[in-house]
Amino acid sequence: MADECVFCEILRGDSPATFVHQDDTVVAFMDIQPITHGHMLVVPREHAVLMSDLNETSAMRTFRVARNLAAAARHTLGAGGVNLFVADGEVAFQDVPHFHVHVIPRYPNDGFGLTFPRNYTEPRSRAELETIASALRGGAG
Repeated sequence: MADECVFCEILRGDSPATFVHQDDTVVAFMDIQPITHGHMLVVPREHAVLMSDLNETSAMRTFRVARNLAAAARHTLGAGGVNLFVADGEVAFQDVPHFHVHVIPRYPNDGFGLTFPRNYTEPRSRAELETIASALRGGAG
């Protein structure tokens, strides 16, 4: 665990949290700045800044718990949908340097939205997509 990581402080018991799940690999707790009613964070016990830093077993367990909590939000809170959100890196809006998954229950007119770039509505050429896919296939491990 990292000394100055707020999530590691929570895991050590040095900072408070309202837990909704705890096991030997992952914890989940209520977000103190919720986007919507029931917003939770699923955090692996292993300190890893980025998704690629996390071991595969912890990563898989983190997403499994997030999926289960999404179902619980639908069932118990009446959410009509759920966003699972990962901010992986500072440029992707990661503000806590410890990998985590946001479970954001969604409700009609909840005020949360996504903004896409202007060129989003313009489909890419098949050649451009094939070039990108080829590069990704070559770099996937």
